[in-house]
Amino acid sequence: MRIVSWNVNGLRSLTKENYWGAFLRDMKPDIFCLQETKANPDQLSEEFLSPAGYSAFFSSCQVRKGYSGVALYSKIEPLKVIYGMGIKEFDQEGRVIGAEFEDFWLINAYFPNGGKGPERIDYKLRFYDTFLAFVEKLHKEKPVIFCGDVNTAHEEIDLARPKENEGNTGFLPEERAWIDEVISAGYIDSFRYFHPNTKDAYSYWDQFTHARDRNVGWRLDYFFVAGEFMKRVKKADIHPDVFGSDHCPVSIELK
Repeated sequence: MRIVSWNVNGLRSLTKENYWGAFLRDMKPDIFCLQETKANPDQLSEEFLSPAGYSAFFSSCQVRKGYSGVALYSKIEPLKVIYGMGIKEFDQEGRVIGAEFEDFWLINAYFPNGGKGPERIDYKLRFYDTFLAFVEKLHKEKPVIFCGDVNTAHEEIDLARPKENEGNTGFLPEERAWIDEVISAGYIDSFRYFHPNTKDAYSYWDQFTHARDRNVGWRLDYFFVAGEFMKRVKKADIHPDVFGSDHCPVSIELK
């Protein structure tokens, strides 16, 4: 089973150059989780609402059109789908969707960006804490896999220019410390598990500076897997050859 996560930076934009069709054809996901869809279902065409062979589920931003949003597509019908964490302040931005399967929970999240001042950094950090408590509650039922755009690079190896970004959101000590908490709680960064020393492996590049051409990037997109379930994970990868967004997909394969 292949599970893929991708911040698409606008789902409707994937019609350009058939990025959507190429993604489905080349990645062949059994389940895929999208972030930053920037669309309500009533704004989407049939190719996005119901790709052949998939059940589709959406959580959209309720307070601002064309902002945030997540989607989950699955060839396997979930036992249950949940929308949000049950807290209006966070759920109204359409940042979390989850599906229960026979052996695990899969949670897809688009974590807040800490840009635009201290208030959003505070919002991001409170979202982080709320989210970890949320998945820990689910973890009492069965193992949890959570994926998405975390909007933070964990270690210096996870971005091209760590020294220059020490004071910038996305690499602040308090943001990185939350990922330490996640790992301390028993969740495994699946990419680093399989690729502990791999450098220059990024999932996001700034479009305005054409950073992708020079691979000046950040690893912001993750699959975290509950430790007891890690034995089921066969591989974890980043796919920088997939275009259509300022992020590229990341994936895991389960035995």
